Amino acid sequence: MLVKEKIYTIPVLDAFQTESECPFCTLYNTLEQNSINFTLGPSYMENDVRIETNKKGFCLPHYQMMSKEKNSLGLALMLHTHMIHVHKNLNELLKKQKPNKKSSFPSLFSKKGNTGVTENLVEQYLHEIHNSCYICEQIQNTFDRYVDTFFYLWKKDKSFIDLVKKCNGFCLQHFGVLYSAAPNFLNQIQLSDFYECIIPLQLENLKRIEEELDWFIKKFDYRYEKEPWKNSKDALPRGILKMAGSSKKV
Repeated sequence: MLVKEKIYTIPVLDAFQTESECPFCTLYNTLEQNSINFTLGPSYMENDVRIETNKKGFCLPHYQMMSKEKNSLGLALMLHTHMIHVHKNLNELLKKQKPNKKSSFPSLFSKKGNTGVTENLVEQYLHEIHNSCYICEQIQNTFDRYVDTFFYLWKKDKSFIDLVKKCNGFCLQHFGVLYSAAPNFLNQIQLSDFYECIIPLQLENLKRIEEELDWFIKKFDYRYEKEPWKNSKDALPRGILKMAGSSKKV
């Protein structure tokens, strides 16, 4: 019997009970769609949410995903007020800083402390805007809790360990997340047991995908034309997921 399910354990358990090449990609994709639905729902008219979307905006992939949803007006309203916010801030920065006359290009520098390092505040602001995303931040906050929950279940629930052992491993990115985070959650004995589980699991499943992809390739050879596909018909998208994940970040 699994431990008493809580708000974060339920999605983690569901992901590991679902057939996939990476349970954490499953978690991320669900979080992403839920965040998009929330952002384009009534929440975009709420003042606290709008303040955040005005400030942070969205990354290109999430703009593109939202543009495919059925709320063009909501997206346009958020984009419009975000644009007004950025325009105002950029205008103020450009007024405060004067171009460097020695440069053939506008080079608006201000000194940073006493280190002698100069920093272009306009470029810094544009960089921050380009790399900020309200949806990405919402996903990351919850995703981090899912990683915490994974290790909580690993330590407290033996039946969860059995679920992990039966999964198809992880994409390389999320395997790296677990591999790197484990020392922060587990003592030395637990850590040793954890690595003894997930390292062979990951390598075995990489080998499985390699073999399935190899058979997929052979099926394009006339000599194998009449042979069964086995498990290789969808080996290409699963192989891509295993190597690159299905999530934008995390």
